[in-house]
Amino acid sequence: MDAFFLSVELLDHPELAGIPSLVAHRGGRSVVLSASYEARAFGVRSAMPLPHAQALCPGVAVVEPRHERYAAASTDVMRILESFTPTLEQLSIDEAFLDVSGARRRLGSPARIGALIREQVRERTGLPCTVGAAATKSVAKIASTRAKPDGLVVVPPEQTRAYLDPLPVSALWGVGPVLRQRLVAAGLTTVADLAAQAPQRMERWLGVQGPALLKLARGIDPRPVTPERETKSLGVEKTFEQDVRDPADLHRHLVALAHEGAIRLRRAGIRAGAVSVKVKAPDLSVKTRTMTLPAPVDSAGPLAEAAGALLAGLMDGQRIPVRLLGIRAERLSGADEVVQEALLWEDESAPADWSEADRVADDIRRKFPQAALKPATLVERNTPESGAAQRKDIR
Repeated sequence: MDAFFLSVELLDHPELAGIPSLVAHRGGRSVVLSASYEARAFGVRSAMPLPHAQALCPGVAVVEPRHERYAAASTDVMRILESFTPTLEQLSIDEAFLDVSGARRRLGSPARIGALIREQVRERTGLPCTVGAAATKSVAKIASTRAKPDGLVVVPPEQTRAYLDPLPVSALWGVGPVLRQRLVAAGLTTVADLAAQAPQRMERWLGVQGPALLKLARGIDPRPVTPERETKSLGVEKTFEQDVRDPADLHRHLVALAHEGAIRLRRAGIRAGAVSVKVKAPDLSVKTRTMTLPAPVDSAGPLAEAAGALLAGLMDGQRIPVRLLGIRAERLSGADEVVQEALLWEDESAPADWSEADRVADDIRRKFPQAALKPATLVERNTPESGAAQRKDIR
């Protein structure tokens, strides 16, 4: 997908079309989550600190992120892709591999299938996407990256080396800034330079990574498209504009994170058997604690309760300043694998079952993406009078 978060926002904010804009939380410690191509022309990139992006592109429009909206759009896109082939491997919220070898008789050439994918995604979601097609996953990924935005590139198998050779080494999957610097310092500036090296030399130089990188440079990548990628954990976190010390404020943020994490668990059809809490101090030191849950859950209540106990242990009764707070759901399992022992929860002391309420809330969010549905704990209460007014409105 092209500038996915920002493209989703443009559906609801068409007035931003054609102007420099980005998605980020407002605040000095925030980072850019997604930037329009107009903003990228000024040097703005994802993961860049927001103040730096604003310095590069004065007046850039900043849109607050809405992760539930992006997750829903991602689900719609993946369903469209699955209509082309069930052999789909989702890499992230906005990227996937498809093995279309079994769909060619029905749908035509790779170029035709790529065009159909772009057409269907645009028609049914309003979102642009870029497609790269090749004989291997790594070359297809390179092609899709270099075809952005809103493009289509097909690399026939017999032209793989001719396509790769002139590219910079940074185009290869896994070559980041540090490795690129090492390769360039050694005189290996293009993929062809790298492909000409002996496997033994690459192994002496880079260890086991060397021969693997050499194969990618030569267009060799036997990895199949794997329809199911096991999710090991799912985390959400928040970096604060100002360090937070107050336990009540930290608890409210913890509850919000638990609800966001629970929504993602339910949307993915998985449950958590353990939860961990991460606290980052102003000096960037990090502390974490983990707890195994009595049974796998996908509701915010049990997650927040366990996380609250973990946070209390980390804080140890002190008002320690917190720069970042995070929750991670671990030991994940499919919801259909979990057998709920309902009879065990008939005790009056058992925790309340919020699963039905969660499902209703999820339905509301799907039908009304703009709805600001949140736990009552997180409703702002400025004065007793405003609280009474809120209660009256609810009735």
